This record gives sequence, structure tokens and C-alpha cells, in this order.
Amino acid sequence: MHRAERLSRGAWAIVALLWLVATLNYLDRQLVVTMPGPIKADLGIGNERFGLLSSVFLWIYGICSPIAGYVADRFGKRPVIIASLLVWSAATFVTGMVTSFEGMLAARAMLGVSEAFYMPAAVALIVEYHRGPTRSRATGLHLSGVYAGSVLGGLGGAFAEMYGWRTGFLVMGAIGVAYAMVLMIFFPRPSDGASDEQARDATAASEALPSTPIAGAFKSLLTTRGFLFLLAMNLLNGAAYWPVRNWLPEFFRSELGVNQAWSGIYGPMTFNGAAFIGMLIASNISDWWSGWNERARALVPAIGFMIAAPCLFAVGAVDYIPIILACVLVAGMSQGFLDANLMPAACTVTDFRHRATAYGLLNFVGTTAGGVMTYVGGMLKEQNVPFGTTFQVASLLIFVAGLCLFAVKPARVGLSAPRAAGLLPPSRNEASEREPASP
Repeated sequence: MHRAERLSRGAWAIVALLWLVATLNYLDRQLVVTMPGPIKADLGIGNERFGLLSSVFLWIYGICSPIAGYVADRFGKRPVIIASLLVWSAATFVTGMVTSFEGMLAARAMLGVSEAFYMPAAVALIVEYHRGPTRSRATGLHLSGVYAGSVLGGLGGAFAEMYGWRTGFLVMGAIGVAYAMVLMIFFPRPSDGASDEQARDATAASEALPSTPIAGAFKSLLTTRGFLFLLAMNLLNGAAYWPVRNWLPEFFRSELGVNQAWSGIYGPMTFNGAAFIGMLIASNISDWWSGWNERARALVPAIGFMIAAPCLFAVGAVDYIPIILACVLVAGMSQGFLDANLMPAACTVTDFRHRATAYGLLNFVGTTAGGVMTYVGGMLKEQNVPFGTTFQVASLLIFVAGLCLFAVKPARVGLSAPRAAGLLPPSRNEASEREPASP
């Protein structure tokens, strides 16, 4: 049986170790939105200020993401990943101890800064080790931890009823700090397993060509047509799906009369559970289809968005819970289609030296737009505009985001940048690598 590449156990070990980090990343950020009742009652706030708790996290997360990506590209991904986990876990622990709205807002801001440094470094590290026919699968499997964390976070409402809302933050913060210590010992270093081709190439790729100053990296990305379409798409996707994720529990509770425990299950657990399934489906389709169509990484999520848009519109148009849940499932699957392919699609249009920076910029536009729309959703609710209307606007944004993905076309493809420069010998993986050559 022919295989284009034989990946080392170390390459998959990286995915496995980072899977739990991704789980903690999203579980910690998701806890707040699944406990609206007890948190609002304890802190004495309404929907608008509660929405600000999610928005300030997303704004700061987004603002810090491009710089975080550049730091990972410039100084190394391993130390950035471990430091990020350690600091955001401490912020989660502190969240369980605050006694005022201002204190909670500060803790969420610290969470936003620290979490911003994780995802660009993690996905860039994974695509260095996984190329060709395993890239979407490896990226998707790592991001399945995102869905696992989001799904588990959906149990926050039920947990709060049994143990109080503060206990969840204290427990998860302590777990994160402990796991950061584990990673310091067991996380592979670039020099580990140097006999393996993927390990050698990943190390050489970061050293063979000089790093680009931050202004040059941003200029390179922001003058690339395909990347600009990805930026526009992710801005629209963030503006649409972040308020959906953040307000679904309150939508089920306040507008459909579902109790607090079940509202978390119907909202985040349904959406993110469906995203997990979508990721599994899309990652395999993309890896298979990309064998003869280099646009597959963008086309698969584009098709998913086209199917999801009318379903998301229906969420705000009907009041029959089974139909709403079916529509939330479809919308969630489309998000999984994108998550499995966002970084692989970015790899087809960007210089390999700027991958973490590229992902940071994508995070920036998506999360800041999501923060704005989450806040607007809460503000409109205070003015008696139902969340269903916010979701219908989101459906239009998702439709346009799909059109942007259809417009993404890979840049010049061929040898990976270090090989194109003659700095690495030919690889048996070369036939399966489709990456833009360095300018």
C-alpha cells in the first residue's frame, strides 16, 4: 500500500498532547456563558453587562492574536503554548474568587490575553509536522478538543446548580496549572526524534530562512488576495457564530422557557457537539479531495456555510424546539467544516514563515467582530429585541462568508519554502505537499 509520507509517533503525540490543552482552552472560556442566572444574580448585573463579560474576552483575545502569532513564529511555539496554558489557567482560578463585576471583567480580560497566544502557535506547530494527506485530519483532531471543551462547558449550568458557579472555575483552573507542569516535562522539543524526517524538516523550516520583521510579515499577508478573502470570511463567521454560541443558552432559557440546566445542553452542547461531527466529516473529505483539487480546503467549508445559512435563519423564525435543535445541529456542523480547514486553507495562500501570524490575524478579525456582535445582542435584548432576530442577521453573514470562501484560490504551489530555496534536500513527501513557495 502506497503512502506519500510516514508520520512519526512524535508528530501524532503532539496532536494528542495539544488536544487536552485545546479542551481546557474552550472549557474555561465557555463556563461563563452557561451560568448566566447565578452569575448575574451574584454580581447584580443584567444582560447587557453579562454580554460584556464575553465581549471583553473576545476583543482582547482578538487584539492580542496577531502579536501572539508573530511571537510564536519568531521565538518558538513550544514555550508560547506552555506559558499560555499556565497563565490562562491561573486567570480561570481567579475568576472563581472575584466578588464584583469589575473583578470578573478584569479576570476575563486576563483570560483573553493569555488564551490568545495558544491557538496560533498550536495549529502552526501541527501543520509543520503534518503535510499533504493528513493535514486537515491532524488539524481537525486537535480542534476536536475545542468542541470537547465547549460541550463539557455546556454542563456548567447543571454543575452550578449542584455546587455553585465558583467551584467550576476553581477546579478547572487548578487542573490547567497542573497540566502545564506536565507539558514542561513531556512536550516534545524540536530536537527530539531528530532521526525522523518530519522532525528534521519542522526544525529546518524554522531555521533555514531568516524570520521576517513584524511589519514585513503583516504586509506580506495583507497584500495576498486569497488571504484577504479568508480574513473577510472569518470576520463574518465570527460576527455570526460567536453571538450564536454565547446567547443560545439564554435564548432557550428566556425565550423558549427551557430551564437553566437544559438550556446549556440545548445550546453549547448541541452546537459544539455537531461541530465535532462536522470536523470529523470535513477533515476526511478535505484530505481526500485535496489530492486532485487544491481548492478543497476552502470549498468544503464554503459548501457547509451555504447549507447552514437558511437553517440558522429558521432558528429565529420558529418556536418548535425539535426543529430549532435540528437547525442548530446543521449550523454547528458547518463551523466544524471551517475549523478543520481554516489553517490548511491558509497554508495554500501564505508564506510558511508567517503561518502563526496568519492565524493570529484570522483570530483577530473573527473574535473582535464576535465580541461586538455578542455585546450588541445583549444590548438589543435589553431593548426587547429577541435573540432570534440576532440569529437571523447571523444567517445572512454566514451566507456571505461562504461566498468569500468560494473566491479563495491557492497561490503559486510547489516545493515548500526551504526546499524551494535549496536549503533542504528533496523529500519523499514532496508530491503530497501543496504549499506556496516563499517569495
